[in-house]
Amino acid sequence: QVQLVESGGGLVQAGASLRLSCVVSGRTFSSYAMGWFRQAPGKEREFVAAISSIGGTTWYASSVKGRFTISRDNAKNTVDLQMNSLKPEDTASYYCAARPPTSAGYYSSRDYDYWGQGTQVTVSS
Repeated sequence: QVQLVESGGGLVQAGASLRLSCVVSGRTFSSYAMGWFRQAPGKEREFVAAISSIGGTTWYASSVKGRFTISRDNAKNTVDLQMNSLKPEDTASYYCAARPPTSAGYYSSRDYDYWGQGTQVTVSS
């Protein structure tokens, strides 16, 4: 069983930065690619970023590329999302997710088996 716990959300002004962290329990962390998704009220959950199991490859949504950076530390079982130049449209609940090696892609929530409870990010204008 894999459990994920996010932290680091909050209320910030536009242009500010936040760093989200996700701690993952389970001995198989290094075999999972990891992703961050977000969901705003009334909208579908959308892909934000993903990182391969050993951290050598990353993927980003076009809306966050150049502003957000995903990273992981397999020794600490953590995956982080550094968010810079935040915009009001980044306001959402952010979820950490674990993707098993058997999944085909990285961009769909269906590719991920395990999810955290989410952390709220609110960006004021």
